[in-house]
Amino acid sequence: MKNKVNREIPDEVLEKIDKKGFETVVYEGTVAQRIAPKVRATTGANKRVDSLKDVVKKTVKDGMTISFHHHFREGDFVFNKVMRIIIDEGYQDLTIAPSSLTNVMNDIVVEAIEKKIITNITSSGMRGTLGEAVSHGSLENPVIFRSHGGRARAIETGEIKIDVAFLGVPNADEMGNANGMDGATAFGSLGYALMDAQYAETVVLITDNIKPYPNTPASIKQTQVDYVVEIDTVGNPDEIGSGATRFTSDPKELKIAKAVNEVITHSEYFKDNFSFQTGSGGAALAVTRFLRQAMIDKHIKASFALGGITKPMVDLLEEGLVDKLMDVQDFDKGAADSMHLNKNQQEIDASWYADPMNKGAMVDKLDVVILSALEIDTDYNVNVMTGSDGVIRGAIGGHQDAATAKLTIISAPLVRGRIATIVPRVTTNVTPGDSIDVVVTEIGITINPKRQDLIKQLSNIPGLPVYTIKELQEKAEAKTGSPKPLEFTDKVVAVIEYRDGTVIDVVNEVKD
Repeated sequence: MKNKVNREIPDEVLEKIDKKGFETVVYEGTVAQRIAPKVRATTGANKRVDSLKDVVKKTVKDGMTISFHHHFREGDFVFNKVMRIIIDEGYQDLTIAPSSLTNVMNDIVVEAIEKKIITNITSSGMRGTLGEAVSHGSLENPVIFRSHGGRARAIETGEIKIDVAFLGVPNADEMGNANGMDGATAFGSLGYALMDAQYAETVVLITDNIKPYPNTPASIKQTQVDYVVEIDTVGNPDEIGSGATRFTSDPKELKIAKAVNEVITHSEYFKDNFSFQTGSGGAALAVTRFLRQAMIDKHIKASFALGGITKPMVDLLEEGLVDKLMDVQDFDKGAADSMHLNKNQQEIDASWYADPMNKGAMVDKLDVVILSALEIDTDYNVNVMTGSDGVIRGAIGGHQDAATAKLTIISAPLVRGRIATIVPRVTTNVTPGDSIDVVVTEIGITINPKRQDLIKQLSNIPGLPVYTIKELQEKAEAKTGSPKPLEFTDKVVAVIEYRDGTVIDVVNEVKD
């Protein structure tokens, strides 16, 4: 079948996963049934287990679904320690359901796939050697990629049924009260892990810091936890940023950031009590700095900033330019360190952040969001999942979720190296064009024709040319030439869900 963004979805894939094709970004009033995990009553003196190996052998069985969080990002030690035990013990036919997969996890997942230990994966994204392996057909079943809000929805409705959640935390007491804010390995918000703690059948906390009982404040509570195990260290918090939160000095990125700031400040949404979300890349961080100065100059304050929180956003909070930070994840150590110091930096779970099937997510209140892209096509569809070679090398993250803002801006260079960013048709459609309002490049902007209001507001900004999306695509192609069409086999290696659970696209195996 072809869905509403004109992507062909094999009927057998839809039947196998019991899904429908994408239809619309609007689903107000949709009713979803939530599930609840079984609860094993515990009245013992404590829940501590002597070793990680003991707790894995106690909890894991063939065919299970196990989950992890990615709050440590490239500094995560827990995932590999657990997976090494699982591989060495010879478990088979497991599904892993981490909130995302980072590069530090790649090699051990590839090994587990080769040994048929992992046969299914659902996650927000993957890169590197794992993305290469999956793109070339190594995994038995297609990966299911979901946004952060989509993952929360799928956990709550039972589409993802977690048998055992292995959650690394920087502190915990003997009964399982824990938070992400305190300790040598603190990483800040536990926003994604909170979903696993609430809905998994069995919850295992792994920590390097046993605190006296009762340990407060408690983001994860003893009522949710089955086992607590202490190891030498759960991660390296200095690697949380993993290069993503760098300050840029690149002239092209700075020019894009300045243009994004011009778009925001010339829109009707730049007014007292506006709300916004930015990404973690160099251009996005630069936008935060430019936006700060514009807010000071025009005496404008924001009601809240959302999403993955960075130190520049913390600075806005401390200066009184932002009233609240709604924090589902921290992108750098500065943001993580701030969480326990400022009561206006509020930890939120992934459902509160972005679940489309609850009674109101934070993304529904966003005025402005700045997002990145690997590709944008002439229908404004966005690809953040696959490279120009068709290989999986990205993550949905909160892209689809935040793109529901009143003003959704995509910031991207016209070309990267010799590869066009604005293309006739994206390799993989992750976020539908109906969600995108403005695309900002270093040479100018394009405004989605459906937003005639924005065309009036943004068409006469000094020094900021406005093009049609087709004109930008032709300018990009003039620089790079027309690429050779990619070749794929008929095997589907990944399914891209839209945040409501419908299928927006699939990724096919790359032909060698």
